[in-house]
Amino acid sequence: MRAALLPLLLTAAPLAAQTAPAIDVETLKTVTRDLSSDAFEGRAPTTPAEEKTVAYIVDRFQKAGLKPGNNGKWTQDVPMVEITATNVQPLSFTGGKSPVTMAYRTDMVAGTYRVVPRIDVRNSDVVFVGYGITAPEKGWDDYAGVDVKGKTVVILINDADWQTMSREGPFEGRAMTWYGRWPYKFENAARHGAAAAIIVHQTEPAAYPWAVVQSSWTGPQLELDEKGDHMDQSQVVGWMQLAKAQELFASAGKDFAALSEAAKTKGFRAVPLGLKMSTGFGNAIKRQASKNVIGVLPGTTAPHEYVLYSAHWDHLGRCDAVDGDDICNGAEDNATGVAGLVALAEANTKVGPAKRTEVYLAVTAEESGLLGSRYYAEHPVYPLARTAGGVNMDVLNVHGLAHDFVLTGAGKSEIEDLVKPIVAAQGRRIGVEPTPERGSYYRSDHFSFARLGVPVLSGESGEDFVKGGPAAGKAASDAYNANRYHKPADEYDPNWDWSGAVSDLTIYYTLGRQLADDTTLWPNWYPTAEFRAVRDKARAGVTK
Repeated sequence: MRAALLPLLLTAAPLAAQTAPAIDVETLKTVTRDLSSDAFEGRAPTTPAEEKTVAYIVDRFQKAGLKPGNNGKWTQDVPMVEITATNVQPLSFTGGKSPVTMAYRTDMVAGTYRVVPRIDVRNSDVVFVGYGITAPEKGWDDYAGVDVKGKTVVILINDADWQTMSREGPFEGRAMTWYGRWPYKFENAARHGAAAAIIVHQTEPAAYPWAVVQSSWTGPQLELDEKGDHMDQSQVVGWMQLAKAQELFASAGKDFAALSEAAKTKGFRAVPLGLKMSTGFGNAIKRQASKNVIGVLPGTTAPHEYVLYSAHWDHLGRCDAVDGDDICNGAEDNATGVAGLVALAEANTKVGPAKRTEVYLAVTAEESGLLGSRYYAEHPVYPLARTAGGVNMDVLNVHGLAHDFVLTGAGKSEIEDLVKPIVAAQGRRIGVEPTPERGSYYRSDHFSFARLGVPVLSGESGEDFVKGGPAAGKAASDAYNANRYHKPADEYDPNWDWSGAVSDLTIYYTLGRQLADDTTLWPNWYPTAEFRAVRDKARAGVTK
């Protein structure tokens, strides 16, 4: 950002919250109820349910007053390849005190990114690589001094300092960094040539139970269909249960707990376990396109500058049955977010166009690794260098008003400076992220834009509920994560209290409208943020 604009950014007065048009609660209820009904079968991408879902969103965007956002079309094709592992053999470990076998789904899950009809790994040496992190800027390399080409690496989830209750530590303490996320760990294992990469699941550092891994990692898996068929990735990627990891290490004559403790320390060196791993499975391959849905409200005086609102439309579709119900409806996650998109579009069209163009983006395949937002970011319809910023919505608050508003991954961008006075105008305060160890900042679609330089707000109601305080908020969060997240129980409830969602959406509206109407605003990343350099480089090439 040009230095001359900095004072304007930090002192710009927010639109008063009371000037925001009313958010239509009936829109929120109707869109959420419809999209999460059994008729939409859990909204899995590339299934027949996708066509129905996309048509529904297009209809709602059109009725809200938006225009087609992709050169006269409402959609952007996202090339996908669907890979379904078939006849998955157990992970078989030999060479220890006794053989260890891990059964598919119950003990482990395994798959591949490689687009090939068959995967076979035989007698691959097994190496424990701690947290599997290579971070030169921190002087940290769990792969130092070991060659894992063609070998199987066993990896711990999260960062080495996740048990630190403060934010202090080489990897921001309790807060998970990108290095702690499973996609990073698989990427890094592949860079080092590992034939197989298996993460040890533990509920607390993973931030979700085994049931979530089981439902997410079995059945058809989606990836972007790219040149090279992902042959640069490991042959096998997957997870194993903690108890099986402990059994495995014991067979190798190693103490899992002791080695896990040692892995927390800089200078840890990978430990060969003296075991061999074998597995194999077939792959059913299907290439097809999914779709992002794009609507726009064209700007008046700066139509070639953009403000982005995003939410993912997809969920898990058919999943592991619970009490005979095998549809993961995804009501909160994320039919509510799409409902928020529609409601914000309605609010903005009622007021009329802003100076900058507003882009409403309902993306596909978030649940498969942010694929739809990643594809848009890498193939933008509207240049990211001309995108001022925006808001991403992933699960709205349907439990009532909250005193606090929490910024996910706080401390990264100047968009936070814009939203804070808007929150204060509601009589609310900025709260502390209650579970930074979940790495939520890296798990939703705003991250796809952040990686390419665009600051997109990720913020929502905190746990300090007006009714019941922090205890009620924590209870609601815990109940959702334990009972409904990625499960068939995530269904629409007519008794939900939408007041918290309306309060948050009013913040999103006010922030977005301020960005869209004040063309002097160009929020950048803080100097210490990992995305600052790419933002500066992109903006350097932009001329008015």
